Amino acid sequence: MRKIISFLSLAVIILLAAACKETSPFKYESVPNDPMKARIYTLDNGLKVYLTVNKETPRIQTYIAVKVGGKNDPAETTGLAHYFEHLMFKGTQQFGSLNYEKEKPMLDEIEQLFEVYRKTTDEGERKLIYHKIDSVSYEASKWAIPNEYDKLMATIGASGTNAYTWVDQTVFTEDIPSNQIDNWARIQADRFENNVIRGFHTELETVYEEKNMYLTHDGMKVQENLMAALYPDHPYGTQTVIGTQENLKNPSITNIKNYHTTWYVPNNIAICLSGDFDPDQMIETINKYWGHMKPNPNLPKLPVTHEAPFKEPVVREVLGLDAENVTLGWRLPGANNPEQYLLNLLSLIVYNGKAGLLDADLNQQQKVLTSYAGVDAMADYTTYQMGGQPKQGQTLEEVKDLLLAEIEKLKKGEFDEGLLEASVNNLKLSQTSRMESNEARADMFVSAFINGEDWKDEVAQLDKMDKVTKQQIVDYANKVFGNNYAVIYKRQGQDPNEKKIDKPAITPIVMNRDSSSIFLKEIQQAQVKPIEPVFLDFEKDLQKLEAKSGIPVLYKQNTTNDLFSLMYVFDMGNDNDKAMGTAFEYMKYLGTSKRSLKEINEEFYKLACYFSVFPGSDRTYVSLQGLQDKMPQAMALFEELLADAQVNKDTYANLADDILKKRSDAKLNQGQNFNKLIQYAVWGPKSSATNVLTTEEIRQMDPAELVDRIHKINSYKHKILYYGPAKPEVVLDAISKYHNVPDKLEPAPAAADFVQQETPGNKVLFAQYDAKQIYFSAVSNRGEKYDYAIQPTLDLYNEYFGGGMNSIVFQEMREARGLAYSAGAFLITPNKLKYPYVYRTFIATQNDKMLDAIKAFDDIINNMPESEKAFILAKEALITRLRTERITKSDVLWAYLNAQDLGINVDSRKDLYEKAPSMTLADIKAFQEKWVKGRTYTYCVLGDEKDLDLKSLEQYGPVTKLSKEEIFGY
Repeated sequence: MRKIISFLSLAVIILLAAACKETSPFKYESVPNDPMKARIYTLDNGLKVYLTVNKETPRIQTYIAVKVGGKNDPAETTGLAHYFEHLMFKGTQQFGSLNYEKEKPMLDEIEQLFEVYRKTTDEGERKLIYHKIDSVSYEASKWAIPNEYDKLMATIGASGTNAYTWVDQTVFTEDIPSNQIDNWARIQADRFENNVIRGFHTELETVYEEKNMYLTHDGMKVQENLMAALYPDHPYGTQTVIGTQENLKNPSITNIKNYHTTWYVPNNIAICLSGDFDPDQMIETINKYWGHMKPNPNLPKLPVTHEAPFKEPVVREVLGLDAENVTLGWRLPGANNPEQYLLNLLSLIVYNGKAGLLDADLNQQQKVLTSYAGVDAMADYTTYQMGGQPKQGQTLEEVKDLLLAEIEKLKKGEFDEGLLEASVNNLKLSQTSRMESNEARADMFVSAFINGEDWKDEVAQLDKMDKVTKQQIVDYANKVFGNNYAVIYKRQGQDPNEKKIDKPAITPIVMNRDSSSIFLKEIQQAQVKPIEPVFLDFEKDLQKLEAKSGIPVLYKQNTTNDLFSLMYVFDMGNDNDKAMGTAFEYMKYLGTSKRSLKEINEEFYKLACYFSVFPGSDRTYVSLQGLQDKMPQAMALFEELLADAQVNKDTYANLADDILKKRSDAKLNQGQNFNKLIQYAVWGPKSSATNVLTTEEIRQMDPAELVDRIHKINSYKHKILYYGPAKPEVVLDAISKYHNVPDKLEPAPAAADFVQQETPGNKVLFAQYDAKQIYFSAVSNRGEKYDYAIQPTLDLYNEYFGGGMNSIVFQEMREARGLAYSAGAFLITPNKLKYPYVYRTFIATQNDKMLDAIKAFDDIINNMPESEKAFILAKEALITRLRTERITKSDVLWAYLNAQDLGINVDSRKDLYEKAPSMTLADIKAFQEKWVKGRTYTYCVLGDEKDLDLKSLEQYGPVTKLSKEEIFGY
């Protein structure tokens, strides 16, 4: 009888749910057993809306995805989708303008001038036309309000304002407070429906700078060549997302307007949301602002292309300054094909970071420097990609052959069948982890929409994988892998295709920083129910326990899922022992007396648990994470490795060669050169960055000494951080049972005393790197130590002056002058009491803009533009974010640790929240006068000497040229 009643009750519940769904004005699709409980709506005009509720924090991750990307660009104006992404931040008729009726005639004139400009070939005439464009643009800017979109986002407390464009999609991102749904929806609807193209020529300079970045980005060049080789008849391969330099120099506003009208329509857009909201109210709000928009029933379709089968591998070469590598790719069906789940599972068998074929056969056996494999799923095709870097003396062809040999093993079924189950379990772990993140949840919606995937297939994928047999994987591998691949050899050398884009003469536009549109004022005056802030109480929000041997344990319970993280934190690192990093790098290749390296990694993978050891300069982090019910086995295995790692001399000899090769490769990379140059400026020639084993020390090191360091690590004083579902007594019991430590722990050995260098006078440090862009930073250190009392004012200064897109730096360096793609300036708070405050700037800009950039930076830093309205906006944005920002989960433990490092026992955000409302622009100006103005700097320039005026740099101080050996320390 009970079973019958239960069955009837269930039937009633199902009928009620169905009735609610039927009577609701907005119908939605849902899928049983969906962990996200997603609702998928389609409005009458075709707009898709994906919703998933996650109430952990009072915020919502928003992605607005448009199903248009680089593949849809007209052939004569490649890069258009990406460029229009930038222009979507320029406003509409309602915002971004003081008086659109007065602005519009000039915008129309600029549009016509660009049409003439792009069809003119004589360089002299082009310069005259551009001068006219610049002149009219300046006059038009008197009626514009640059960055008003960013002011709107600051007003509602949004963060993460950004966008990206790829081959199939253009996606716009915001993270908003949950009480700002109506304002957000209103702003976005106007933005998407009524875009106005303004600030065109300065934004074009920003896109040029982004293109310049790609010119020295060897990884991007490899990807572009791989796409061209695999898709010779499809826009994936025939054009690039960023566009050609020729097309970028000849833009068409008319084409861009037509593009917007065609593609930015509701039946080509999805709004993807995850966070704290009521889905019924959310869909009503979206319909209120978006429901009237007209669809485009005639969305263009790409001509169907039928790529010819490969008769033989396609081989290409790419030249660039970075280290050599090889990339292989196979052309497979698009992401929504019915066998995609087989490819996703197969990919983990080949490479998963622990126990895949590449992991076990190549990386762990040190047959290559590095190797990897993965899936790049797109709407029309999928690329399966493999790659590797050669060891010293190894050719790219040899690496390619090793990679292909692993594919042959796959096709022959030469892998452990247990990898299938282990891979599915690891995917389940990954899914559980992703469910914690609003960004990940919403991004899954974006992928499903762009790739045309049915949500039920996404939900069912793990169940389908659970049933896959080894034979299915083998059959699928033999079906898709043959000589149907492309291989890209990335070799060292000067790329002959690089072309310098000369800087145009641009008059800085009028910023109208104190002006506001009526639209912005309405948003500012809109009444919303306030959200009260929640700050940490370190006495209540975590527990402080003590394990055996007096080890302090910081404990925070995970009440969300079954995942745990366990961290041993040692207050010692490479500063205490410069061989520490080498020792734990060596450990990655070692087994124990009971298990081989392969067996250890396979066991961890089967447990769906991961470990890592990271020695920093003054701290070492030993981390273990995974599923709580596997923690005891994972701890036992990890502790066995720490206590019983076995010396292998051949492995060390290989490692020594690889370390030296990686060092050599690092000197070829632009980012790493700049990082080392900054470290040199901050610390001088002796620092944590240069405190490494010499080549001779590496060669002569006895590997037994390294293993001794591994064995001894647990004997030093440390603390343990635990975040997971287990009760405190269970955690302490596990530590007691599995953590191998002596009764009395030793203090950490003495550390080298490196001192950050004060900057008593101006000087210039120059390092050579052959690129079309310079990387520039100014560093200033006056020796002031941490002062808790100034932090609220400092935080607000950074928000106003150097923060996001609404900051003074961004507006002046990018919007007004078109000098950079990215720029920033901050007074950086030390992370430990012993360190000083450091003022830092950064900009990446075209070589011939270097002096303009330095001059502009110096001007705005020392003569900070003052705007009462901009200040109030920055203050309100900061307060609004503090109201909805939540530190949760394991971040609570790290917040406590960081506070301890600065000698405080409270959540400093509370002080900021309480003091910010009474702060004034005069306070910020006084802070700037005392803490920023008149500083002296070490100016750091990484660039190509032959394209730079080093003589002119001397006006900023004596110029010292540094070699790679000096900045790297080896």
